[in-house]
Amino acid sequence: MSNSTKQFNIHEDWTVVILGFLIIGISLFIFLPEIPIFSWSSVSDLKEKVLNSENLQIIGIQFLYLIAIGIVGTFLVGKSVKYFLAVFPLVYILTLLALLAAGNSEIKALNLEAVIFSLLIGLVIGNFFKLPDWFRNALSTELFVKIGLVLLGTSVIFSDILKAGSLGLFQALIVVLSVWYFAFWLCRKLKVDDELTMMISSAVSICGVSAAIATSGAIKGDSKKLSYVISIVLVTAIPMMIFMPVIARYFNFPEEVTGAWLGGSIDTSGAVVASGTLVGETALKISTIVKFSQNVLLGLAAFAISVYWTYSHNTSAEAVESKPTLKVIWERFPKFVIGFIAASLIFSFLITPEVRDTVKDSLKTLQGIWFALAFTSIGLETNFKDLLAYNSRKPLFAFLIAQLFNVIVTLIIAFLLFG
Repeated sequence: MSNSTKQFNIHEDWTVVILGFLIIGISLFIFLPEIPIFSWSSVSDLKEKVLNSENLQIIGIQFLYLIAIGIVGTFLVGKSVKYFLAVFPLVYILTLLALLAAGNSEIKALNLEAVIFSLLIGLVIGNFFKLPDWFRNALSTELFVKIGLVLLGTSVIFSDILKAGSLGLFQALIVVLSVWYFAFWLCRKLKVDDELTMMISSAVSICGVSAAIATSGAIKGDSKKLSYVISIVLVTAIPMMIFMPVIARYFNFPEEVTGAWLGGSIDTSGAVVASGTLVGETALKISTIVKFSQNVLLGLAAFAISVYWTYSHNTSAEAVESKPTLKVIWERFPKFVIGFIAASLIFSFLITPEVRDTVKDSLKTLQGIWFALAFTSIGLETNFKDLLAYNSRKPLFAFLIAQLFNVIVTLIIAFLLFG
């Protein structure tokens, strides 16, 4: 068995591109998985909507679909399929609990996303039960995250950005560049480590969770640091989502300006939509456009970060002696970024809007569940001691100061462009 596994040992990033496009191909040409319902408001609602036989059947089919993709991925990267089959059902069940928690109407009103529950449930199990080493080793965190990122590319549509108007894209570009550079400079001043510096800078300036995940993938970052940054992002988004519309109303900001401000500075898409809705229809539309424009820059940012990281952190003897060549950059470059960009280009230019509308919700659901599975896995393999090991509060201070800078700069730019 081990010999045949060795023969099929494909690099994880290429495996992810293969799996991402396998899922896209299946969705376009063979089978479009139905979307399970997780929304509920009361116990009777939970029984009627979520736990009815039809919805449980959809969840069962989704499980078989995901485990089949996971088996192919595990085989291709040369890990043990036997251990994967033992571990994946538990990870899936825990992830379902997270999706159920996030589906509750009261929790939805707080705009807490499923990934935060995935992480918390994983952390609780991983810290109160001693998991065997083989179990932790069988968790496919990186694989799940990167499949989700390739699928994220299918929702980044260039025509939507053009429709959104040049103002949204122009604002996104100014905000991303200025805030990223400020956060990077601040982290350096505070002597935050390099991996956290890159993740914090991207999370604050681009689009929160997705940017932190993409950056961590691009620099092959530590998943414990990633979960730390994401926890800060998700917790910070809640007060911003509530108080920024209140501030805008108090100072009578025009709706267009408020929308551009919210979209440019709140880090999670869900929180942007929630806060835009609190203000009004125009604010919601503008905030979504600006947020989406920032999301589009994610692929370019991941590409730029990968190249920078390869140049600055390639410590092999030959690279130290000579400058890194294009060959070295290509070897170190995270190939999943190519998958993300290819998916975006295909869905932007080769697929008709009608077909895109048919598959987009299903693909978005699949993307969400791969991310949720990844964060359950991160929780299971992380120890609270590791998560709280940052005796230094510097990363937290760096994030909060950069976020304040982001809020002020974005408001000024929003007034200049939309006022």
